[in-house]
Amino acid sequence: MESELKDLNSKPAKIQQPDPTHDDTSSKDDRPLLKADSSSTAAAAANIHELEKKFAAYVRNDVYGTMGRGELPLKEKIMLGISLVTLLPLRIVFGMSLVVVYYLICRICTMFSAPNQEEEEEGYAHLGGWRRAVIVRSGRFLSRSLLFVVGFYWITETHKDSANTKENSKTEGTHQLEEQERPGAIVSNHVSYLDILYHMSSSFPSFVAKRSVAKIPLVGLISKCLGCVYVQRESKSSDFKGVAGVVTDRVREAHHNGSAPMMLLFPEGTTTNGDYLLSFKTGAFLAGAPVVPVILRYPYQRFSPAWDSITGVRHVVFLLCQFVNHMEVTHLPTYYPSQQEKDDPKLYANNVRRLMATEGNLIMSDIGLAEKRIYHSALNAAINPGS
Repeated sequence: MESELKDLNSKPAKIQQPDPTHDDTSSKDDRPLLKADSSSTAAAAANIHELEKKFAAYVRNDVYGTMGRGELPLKEKIMLGISLVTLLPLRIVFGMSLVVVYYLICRICTMFSAPNQEEEEEGYAHLGGWRRAVIVRSGRFLSRSLLFVVGFYWITETHKDSANTKENSKTEGTHQLEEQERPGAIVSNHVSYLDILYHMSSSFPSFVAKRSVAKIPLVGLISKCLGCVYVQRESKSSDFKGVAGVVTDRVREAHHNGSAPMMLLFPEGTTTNGDYLLSFKTGAFLAGAPVVPVILRYPYQRFSPAWDSITGVRHVVFLLCQFVNHMEVTHLPTYYPSQQEKDDPKLYANNVRRLMATEGNLIMSDIGLAEKRIYHSALNAAINPGS
């Protein structure tokens, strides 16, 4: 990807400068960022301001403020009150109806079929014929319908041209060979749980989920039909491959087998406010297969659909009370790794991250899930000093 990397070097991605007072080599998880017994409102506000500068990737900038608990203008209160008694119940009823319908479709299609029982997997992605066709087509349609019910009436999609993504020096035969190679995974920035619904409606991939998801009523069977890889604690048995090994095998399988579902992976490992791109984990790149980078944006005026520093219930309620929600999706061309990138998954991950940050106008930040937990704990201590 020499020509692509030259273009990136001439158009550098934005990088969040680290806070000089923040020492990454120290035990950052154990240091208190503010005192929970602070009695001064001004001091608490100052502490929150300092936290927001340090953990900018998780800061909410919408009308609802920090953790969705900001003081709302009178107009917003009135609109929220009206939506709570009209829009919210309607959307819940229609949304649950769509989930139940799809569950019944999945139940019918998986009758008399045994699920795959391999390590970290328990699903029906191996089904073929009319069963798989019905599961995929109905799943894509109902996922888009659910997004419509939630308020995403229009989704703006942009597909970038692939003309400048390959080396100009490659021979025609190499070009044709790459064109025939199937991507093994979709890599996407992670902003909200809504990301999964979009990808289901677009390409219906498999993804990584917590083991507990498989046991959730309705959703559990649906996740099995998606062919999810379930995360659980590592086993000490010598023949256990672990989640990374299973994901790598699935990416390779999708790369070589056109009927296998591609993996959807969020290399950041957690959600942001949508303006930043965190460091990438290497799981999606270990197989050395081509990947499809996808960038998601959620423009907003009142409530941000980003699930960053707000509780799940509060986020769902406010989201369903917003009449119109917006989503912008940028599909980048398939990224074909060089031999050097195949040999070095970290280099591969960093190059894809730089490309996505540049094309999506995202700010690169090196904080991660550990810092997000610190930020959430500090916010709770500042907002609820007595708890």
